[in-house]
Amino acid sequence: MTWTYAVGRFFIAPLARVVYRPIVEGRERVPRRGPVIFASNHLSFIDSIAIPVAAPRPVHFLAKASYFEGRGLSGWVTREFFTSIGAIPVRRGAGQAALDALDQQRLLLDEGKAVALYPEGTRSLDGRLYKGRTGAAFLALQTGAPVVPVGLVGTDEVMPVGAKMPVRGKRITVRFGDPIDVSAHGAATSGRARRAATDEIMAAIHALSGQELAGEYNEAPAHGAVERIKQVLPHERR
Repeated sequence: MTWTYAVGRFFIAPLARVVYRPIVEGRERVPRRGPVIFASNHLSFIDSIAIPVAAPRPVHFLAKASYFEGRGLSGWVTREFFTSIGAIPVRRGAGQAALDALDQQRLLLDEGKAVALYPEGTRSLDGRLYKGRTGAAFLALQTGAPVVPVGLVGTDEVMPVGAKMPVRGKRITVRFGDPIDVSAHGAATSGRARRAATDEIMAAIHALSGQELAGEYNEAPAHGAVERIKQVLPHERR
């Protein structure tokens, strides 16, 4: 924990609670010590601020490396802000980049820290809850960390896609569910175990968020014939 994070948690969290008055439910369900994976629905950029503000313990999440690479005063402000809310820079993408991101989160869990992930992979632009990818379940099966499902409500109204600043006068709700032990599904090396654990996690998130189920993955538009074929063929989404 850097001094920037310590200062940010001391000042930003109380300020956000005063300004936006979030409704927080189930904080008592969150384990106060040991590794924890927060698995949440994803509606808005502000989700990655809402969870650390509402959680009763420090939370780390991955953010695009570009947020930490800006130059000048604005780059410094952006970098310090993301550091202050527990963000860790990562090169996002498929293949090796996705595996590297999981490795970073596993190291944090091995240190007994809490990490937050969005199993949908990216923000829902239509408000529906999409099928979960298996990365969070893989980490839980690999490390033994409990998964705390999180349901966010209203964050897309506080900061809609494309907005530069949060909207005043709106309130959000952050609901923490009971910790889930996914170990009964099998080993992390089993694709069936990862899928079953992911489905259990997503069912818990759905119960908390109340969103309409999309019944499909939240895929980025495919560019080119090869990418379109990849999306059609059966494969495991991490």
